[in-house]
Amino acid sequence: MTEIEKWKILQSQFIVDNRWCRVRKDCVQLPDGEVVDDYFIHVRPDIALVLPITGDRNIVFVRQYRHGVGQILLELPAGSFDPQRENSVEAAKRELEEETGYYAEHLHKLATLYDNPVKDTNAIHLFLAEGVIYSGKRKFDITEDIEIVLIPLEEVAERIKNREICVAGTLSALFLGLNYLNTSQLQSTPYPSHKGRE
Repeated sequence: MTEIEKWKILQSQFIVDNRWCRVRKDCVQLPDGEVVDDYFIHVRPDIALVLPITGDRNIVFVRQYRHGVGQILLELPAGSFDPQRENSVEAAKRELEEETGYYAEHLHKLATLYDNPVKDTNAIHLFLAEGVIYSGKRKFDITEDIEIVLIPLEEVAERIKNREICVAGTLSALFLGLNYLNTSQLQSTPYPSHKGRE
């Protein structure tokens, strides 16, 4: 079996570099010696995504407009962060509360995935949060207009089949999180009730 080699970066420069979009143009040499002088990379921050479940077994979703595809989509709460300034757990808790007003005391790490490793540099950190508490402390970014949608756990599979839930990161977290709950035999166990967070 031939050993796979990494590409060599011969030259690299940013052709777009602002807070909304960073695009890098690399000149790379492939393992066979061929040179590709226009390989474009999207340099993106990491994403923290949370599967939040309330004490009465509802999943907290957000519905918002996504301009890239021009659609209003149902997703799990998530947001970008800089790993040099904030760790993934802190980012996940912050994004959950900012977008939904729900607070997670504890998070379970489900996985770290690459969404588009061909062109994007970032990773997606997926978390499960059980028994989330509503604090009401929401804080939107300038581009956000978010509706909270609570969906019972047992209705999620049908929503996926109907394409109401169709975003890749959200689907990954749902499958991993619900599998974790089934494996841990927590799906049939009521979550402890919590008082609202001050």
